[in-house]
Amino acid sequence: MNKSILIVEDEKILRISLTDALREEGYTVFAATNGREALVAIEQGIFSVIITDIRLPDISGMEILRKSMEIAAAVPVVMMTGYGNIKDAVESMRIGAFDYITKPFDLEEMFVTVSKALEVNAITEENIRLKKELSSQFSAGKIIGESKAMQSVFALLDKVSRTESTVLLLGESGTGKELVASTIHYQSARKKKAIIRVNCAALPDDLIESELFGYEKGAFTGADGKKPGRFDMADGGTLFLDEIGDLPPLTQTKILRFLEEKTFERLGSTSTVSVDVRIIAATNKNLEREVSKGMFREDLYYRLNVIPVILPPLRKRIEDIPLLLDSFTRKFNDQFGTNVVFGADAVTELSKYGFPGNVRELLNIVERCIALASNKIIGRNDLPVHILQNKREKVPLLSLQQVSVEAEKNHILKILSMTQGNRSKAAEILGVSRKTLWEKINNYNLNV
Repeated sequence: MNKSILIVEDEKILRISLTDALREEGYTVFAATNGREALVAIEQGIFSVIITDIRLPDISGMEILRKSMEIAAAVPVVMMTGYGNIKDAVESMRIGAFDYITKPFDLEEMFVTVSKALEVNAITEENIRLKKELSSQFSAGKIIGESKAMQSVFALLDKVSRTESTVLLLGESGTGKELVASTIHYQSARKKKAIIRVNCAALPDDLIESELFGYEKGAFTGADGKKPGRFDMADGGTLFLDEIGDLPPLTQTKILRFLEEKTFERLGSTSTVSVDVRIIAATNKNLEREVSKGMFREDLYYRLNVIPVILPPLRKRIEDIPLLLDSFTRKFNDQFGTNVVFGADAVTELSKYGFPGNVRELLNIVERCIALASNKIIGRNDLPVHILQNKREKVPLLSLQQVSVEAEKNHILKILSMTQGNRSKAAEILGVSRKTLWEKINNYNLNV
């Protein structure tokens, strides 16, 4: 992470003190004594954060803010101001400043503010990198595929990208849901703004709310300063909520409120925040089943499911394997400085494989084969052992009677979930006596 900071402060003692303190924290610091020096530095240097006084002897901090937004729009700007100039500081936030801090300030407060600004800068830079990677990897911003299944997806994406509607991406792990979300964003009118990604399954329940909505200073122990959330960062752009089926109930409620009202409240605040954000959500779970089990809000499901996009697994589009293989081979040849290809026997073997890990698994296989290649042609015997054993997706061999039993078990569980475990009500819906329902629950060893 680039940790270079520009400080613009005409007061010598404060400028030196702040520079020394930040350097001791491991930051690279450039200090400017006036606005003109600062503008030259901004044009010539690469900074992760700019900290500027609002009152300067030549050019105001407001002007530096405006110029930096033109020259280096991704760089967060923190404004320093005296108590008498709070109004100007608030105005700077409206224009686009990341935050402001009032003099005299505690150094720890400044360190927290800088740390949060660096987080924002890192996310913004990652979005820029991903955007470049997306355009270089995919022709016309589209995912690779010529199969009928993918052509149907492409046609839907073209329509979806022109709307502002909420999108729900459904499909197995590794089918490219994050890439599809990026494609929708970069083909939409929001493409000049950020797409912010959140993996809901990767964040602990006690952190996800503060990550999404941000918090105010003092909202909880350790909240030493104000922190913007992912909704703030995505303002004007897109928020991609991956693995949304793993959201805890309270956060589901707050997401629902945002979808209905386009507003939210930060932790520790009673003020309502309004942002312009498009939601794209994704999951590999069956949300209808999660709703029936009481694990996912039904009203939120319908709010998210405005335009569902179902991504087919790779085994349902095997004619795309050679195209993907060619693209991934070129990618890793460029990365490793090699010039190897997959032989016809290897391509044939890969086309027979079931790919439970989908496109991501194919990508990893290609990387492994090229990294370990001892010849210019990767043959059948160079493939991983499990590919040669042709471990396709296993279809359970059940008799019609067994299928009937499984269907009955699942239906009983669904009705019991719907009635919140009320067996009398469930028996009434199922058209059996309570005693018969009790016997079936015991015979099937149902965990209810």
